[in-house]
Amino acid sequence: MQLRLNNLRVSLLNDAPLNELAAKKLGIRKQNIIKTTILRRAVDARRKNNICLVYHLLLQLDCDAKKMRQLLQDSNVVPWQEEKIEQVEYGSEQLCERPIVIGAGPAGLLTAFILAKHGYRPLLLERGKAVAQRLNDVQRFWLTGEFDPESNVQFEEGGAGTFSDGKLTTRVNDPVMNDILGIFVEAGAPEEILSEQKPHVGTDKLRIMVTGLTRKIRELGGEVRYGQQVVDFLTTEEAISGVVLQNNEKILSNAVVLACGHSARDTYAMLAQRKIALEAKPFAIGVRIEHPQELIDKAQYGEFAGHPKLGAADYALVYHNKENARTAYSFCMCPGGLVVAAASESGGVVTNGMSMHKRNSGIANSALVVNVGGTDFGSGPLAGIEFQRQYERLAFAAGGSSYSAPAQNVRSFLTAETPSLKTAFSPTYRPGIVPYDLTKVLPDYVAATLKAGLLDFDRKIKGFAGETGLLTGVETRTSAPVRILRADADKQSISHKGLYPAGEGAGYAGGIMSAALDGYHVAQAIMKRFKPLS
Repeated sequence: MQLRLNNLRVSLLNDAPLNELAAKKLGIRKQNIIKTTILRRAVDARRKNNICLVYHLLLQLDCDAKKMRQLLQDSNVVPWQEEKIEQVEYGSEQLCERPIVIGAGPAGLLTAFILAKHGYRPLLLERGKAVAQRLNDVQRFWLTGEFDPESNVQFEEGGAGTFSDGKLTTRVNDPVMNDILGIFVEAGAPEEILSEQKPHVGTDKLRIMVTGLTRKIRELGGEVRYGQQVVDFLTTEEAISGVVLQNNEKILSNAVVLACGHSARDTYAMLAQRKIALEAKPFAIGVRIEHPQELIDKAQYGEFAGHPKLGAADYALVYHNKENARTAYSFCMCPGGLVVAAASESGGVVTNGMSMHKRNSGIANSALVVNVGGTDFGSGPLAGIEFQRQYERLAFAAGGSSYSAPAQNVRSFLTAETPSLKTAFSPTYRPGIVPYDLTKVLPDYVAATLKAGLLDFDRKIKGFAGETGLLTGVETRTSAPVRILRADADKQSISHKGLYPAGEGAGYAGGIMSAALDGYHVAQAIMKRFKPLS
């Protein structure tokens, strides 16, 4: 018999084996537990003097029926049931050619993988290079400032998430999430992501996972092409009939998935020219903040800071300004990580954050951003892009037009003193930073809200707005500034049948996991319409 035991709280000071602790909780002998599997592991740090790990366990037991009935009287003990995933019912329509997936980020990779698994033999088109070649280009940019608009942190295999913390969390509650995590593990992600409450892979492990997914797509009958930028669509009576590549090659298909990522500005411009239904959507802009990781660990874990079972601490901070109806909040927090140059166009500075799997840089960083919307950047579906460009170019000029970034410590930002880079650590942004008044590269209302937010955050994390914090600008790519409108039921563009917008770049996701999840469901929509090719 298998049971699920929820909410087993274990003090960090308790090193007893889990099967012994579970047996004690249930009032049985440890010999009655044949196998223990961790389903979920979380940290409860609400009481700094008694931090606990909270486990949800799958237990295989050797007990008689009477004992089982007794165990089930506990509200934290329930019979184990496998989550049932809806079976695919293939459609009856005929594909004119194999489906095309544009973009090898999380959404595109999952769409192509699912389609390949079910015999649709997709063609995955990626405008950039494979991960290994991309890594060389990005590292050269960070070291020298030599920028490649087609090979950078935003574009190419793995998408923008390849250079991130690799968080695999989402607020969406979907039964297929565990299946997707399983796919990631089979592709090379660490097995611990199956049980951690806040799973992450880190940029180093994510590269392995992405390469593994690409390999599996090929093994299942799909094709992956690099250096293949889609520059136009073939259309017939308000329907998509294929794509046009940069080399003028035309490829036909009546099922085209557009998973272009949130920085494919040239693609957005092409969509607008083609009258494909778009709208501007809100996003957020601001800066990156860095602290010594030790400061965050002590604030979150107290005397247990640095405990090997806890790792580097994170945070999530929100401040609402009632006067101007703005919100300042932390975003994409990277424990033990780096602030990185993430430009995707020449002449603009963009910051982002990333961490390796071990999160052991000793520096914590996060975006601190403020919400912006249509009243800030005007009408038109592409107005948000121009708004982003404006501040990215200001930051570029402020940094000396060399992809160095403008920066200042928190103290000089709050007090309006001469910008200073004095900190207790070495800043991580490369190619480099220059002291600059960040209020000059941000809208006034963003700078004012950030200042008020910093003071509020300091009350929640002591020292957050103190001497050790460093701000680097600008952070503009929090989410897509555009939504490619689609129908909820069949995931197709509302203006062009056969076009399936997917993922973060389409405006329907906000991170690796939610983008992958969206790609999964787009693949399902295609399979419900069309029958497999083989």
